[in-house]
Amino acid sequence: MKKNIITKLGLVLSLSVVGLTSTSCSRDEIIDLKPFNSIDENLAFSTAANVDLAVIGVYNAAQNGFYYTAPGAANTPRGYAFGAAYTEQGDMRGEDMVNTATFYQLTYTATYDAGTANNVHHWENLYGLINKANIVIEGANKAAAGGVITPAVKDAYLGEMFFFRALAHLEALKHFARPYNFTSGATHPGVPYRDFAITSPATVDQALAVGRGTVAEAYSKILADLNNAEALAPSKSTRTGNAKITRINKEAAIALKVRVYLNMRNWNSVLTEGAKLATAYSLPADPSTVFTNNYNNTESVFSIENSAATNPGVNAALASMYNNRSLVCISPIIWRNPRWTATDKRRAEGSMVRTASSGVKFTNKYKDVTNLSDATPIIRYAEVLLSMAEANARLGSNATAVAQLNQVRNRALTAPATEAYTEASFANTADLVEAIVTERRIEFLAEGMRWNDIHRLMYDDLVPTPGIPAKVANAMPTGAMFTLGTPYTGPYGVPMIPKEDFKVLWPIPLSTTVNNPKMQAEQNPGW
Repeated sequence: MKKNIITKLGLVLSLSVVGLTSTSCSRDEIIDLKPFNSIDENLAFSTAANVDLAVIGVYNAAQNGFYYTAPGAANTPRGYAFGAAYTEQGDMRGEDMVNTATFYQLTYTATYDAGTANNVHHWENLYGLINKANIVIEGANKAAAGGVITPAVKDAYLGEMFFFRALAHLEALKHFARPYNFTSGATHPGVPYRDFAITSPATVDQALAVGRGTVAEAYSKILADLNNAEALAPSKSTRTGNAKITRINKEAAIALKVRVYLNMRNWNSVLTEGAKLATAYSLPADPSTVFTNNYNNTESVFSIENSAATNPGVNAALASMYNNRSLVCISPIIWRNPRWTATDKRRAEGSMVRTASSGVKFTNKYKDVTNLSDATPIIRYAEVLLSMAEANARLGSNATAVAQLNQVRNRALTAPATEAYTEASFANTADLVEAIVTERRIEFLAEGMRWNDIHRLMYDDLVPTPGIPAKVANAMPTGAMFTLGTPYTGPYGVPMIPKEDFKVLWPIPLSTTVNNPKMQAEQNPGW
C-alpha cells in the first residue's frame, strides 16, 4: 500500500518533495520526504523554531531544488527552481546568450521532448516548491490556532508562502502554456494550480483530479495569492541586513504583480502597482552596483541568497556556469544591436563583461567563482520602471514612457545629455515600445528574463516576436563575430521556430503523464 501511494504521488509532482518529517529539525529535512505512515504534522509544526525552519526550507527549495534519483539516494542540488537553472533556462530559450557546451543544449536548440532532464526537473521542482509552500501554509495556520506562533508571525509566513506559490505557477505558465492573449479571454489551457498540501493518500487523489484549467484562471489565482502576500508579508522597512533583499516582503509581491499585469496586458494595473514602489526603491548611479553589492543596494527587490555554505554547486551556481566554466557567453546578436551604444557602461570590461583571449564576450555579473555566493536576481526595480514605461507608451503617454526608459538607460550612458532618448527619437509608438523591449534585453542580459518577453509578445499588436528566435550555433563563437559597427546578420546555427509550432511550448513531462490520465489527455498539442 505504501509503495502504491508513493508511486501515485510521483505522477503529480516530484517524489522528493511531498511529505513532512516527524523528528528532524534541520532546515532541509523539516519538509522533505518520509513515508506517509511516519508523518506527524503536529510535531513538525509543534514549536516556533520548527515552523521557522519549515519556512526556511521553502527558501532552500527555491534556491537549490534537487534531482530525485532512487529511494534512499541523496538529493543533488542543481539550481532549480529559482537558482541558476531558472536563469539559464530563461536565457537559453532566447537568442541573447549562447550555450557554448552541452549543459542546456536541448533547451537552446529546442530539441527537447517529454523526457528531457532539464525541462522535467524544471516542472518537478516548481511543483515541489509549490507543495512545500502549501505544507507550510497549512502548518502555520494550525500552529497559530494552537498558540505555537502568534497571528502576526503566522501572517508574515503566509505572505512569503503565497508569494512563492504565485511565482512558481507563473514560471510554469511561461514554459508550458501559451501567452495570455493567445485566445480571447485567455481560455486556453494553463497549468494545474495547486493550492493545497499533498501529504496523504486522500490529497494525492485530490491532486490527481486537478486539471490544467485555463490561463485566465491561473492568472486570477496568481493575483489572489499576490494580493494576500502584499497584505500579509512584512514591509521591506522592517527587515534588516540581507533579509531586505533575500526575504520576501510586501514590496516584492507588488513588483511581481507588475510582471503579472504586464503579461496580461493590463497596462493600467501595471502603472497602479508600479507607483506603489516609487519611494521604496531607487536605481544606483552605476548599473554595476547591483552586482558588486548584490545583498545591499537600493535596486534589488528580491534575490535568492547563496553563500559558501549553501549554493547550487559547480554544476549550477551562476558564477560557475556563466563565468568560471565559460559555459554561457553573450551572443553577438545583442552585443551588436544598434540600440546598445558602444560606450554603454554595461559593456564595461571587468565590472560587467569579461572578454576571453579569443575576443568572445562573457557576462561578469556573477563574480564569486570561489564561494559561489552571488545572489540569483529575481526582481529588480529597473524591471518595474521599464514595465511602467511600456505601459505608458501603449496608453499614449509617450513623454512619461521616455522619461522612465531614460531612468534606466541614462545611468549607463557616458554622455546622457546628448545620448538620451527624446520623444523625437521614435517614429511612432511601435518604435518606442521596441526600444523599451530592447532595453530590457540589454539591462537584464544573463538574468534569465529574455524568454518571458519572447513568450508574452508572440501575439503582440506592436512588436510581435515570431516565435523562438534564430540563434548563433550551439558552440563557442569566434571573437570576430563580436565586432561592433553593424548589426549581426548571421550565420545562425539554430533556426527560428515559428510561434505556431508545437515546440514553442515544453511538453508536460512523461513522469507526470505516463500514469496520470487527466494530464495525459491534457498534454500540449504535438507532444
